[in-house]
Amino acid sequence: MASNYYFGWKSFSEDEDRPEKPRRFGVTEIRGPDHCLAGRRHDLEGILESMGEFVDGLKFSGGSHSLMPKEFIREITELAHRHNIYVSTGDWSEHLLRKGPSSFKQYVEDCKNLGFDTIELNAGSLKLPEEALLRFVHLIKCGGLKAKPQFSVKFDRSDIPVTGDRAFGAYIAPVPRSSEIIEDVDLLIRRAERCLEAGADMIMIDADDVCKYADSLRSDVIAKIIGRLGLEKTMFEASSGKTSEWFVKRYGPRVNLFVDHSEVMNLECLRGLNLGRNHTSVLGSSFFLI
Repeated sequence: MASNYYFGWKSFSEDEDRPEKPRRFGVTEIRGPDHCLAGRRHDLEGILESMGEFVDGLKFSGGSHSLMPKEFIREITELAHRHNIYVSTGDWSEHLLRKGPSSFKQYVEDCKNLGFDTIELNAGSLKLPEEALLRFVHLIKCGGLKAKPQFSVKFDRSDIPVTGDRAFGAYIAPVPRSSEIIEDVDLLIRRAERCLEAGADMIMIDADDVCKYADSLRSDVIAKIIGRLGLEKTMFEASSGKTSEWFVKRYGPRVNLFVDHSEVMNLECLRGLNLGRNHTSVLGSSFFLI
């Protein structure tokens, strides 16, 4: 690999850990601005034209794609692909489960036809047995798409496996649903590991109770998750510039982050060595003379 390569406005050197797209680490995924995904396509086009080199993924948050005409969705996915940006569904698949497993298989096929690259599975919303979640990961992979399960650090107590030895395949009596929510990072990691073994491409960590607010980051939980799953296989939501700064300073430019589109430039500045929040280092001084 050459010692320097050029990304739009910014020249990256090898020691900055910023490879060319598609990247396996240092991934920046953005939440598409609602007004863009709701019909003002030219706004999103402007964002990608100006910052597309620094964006790896685009997420349709909250299942917004389910409310849009198919042709419009294809326009958005094709626009993203022209900038070498993958497109994720967001966590909408749980709304299809009431129709049965066959509907999920069709959903995967529809997503592929519309140009989506990644399907998210929100384990907390799906409320599925672990084996069923693994089957959905398998269905997504068999459909030729990437699977990204999302996990929260908190679980319903009835979801916590009962300790003790038992024969493989032994019958387990159903446990009544509980309203008690408890924290169990070890269970999160174990289920995430099984999803990765089943073929999942990356694990999304729910920001709630972990990294939603910069002044209450759970550094112990984050360190344990990254230590077990690795930086390349985890993505965290950074809800503010301060949260992004904490992650990059603690784990370096290789950390994968999901941010608002308005935070892309600040995050890219933070990822570069000794750039801090100096936008001139990214854009080049000539940009500010225009």
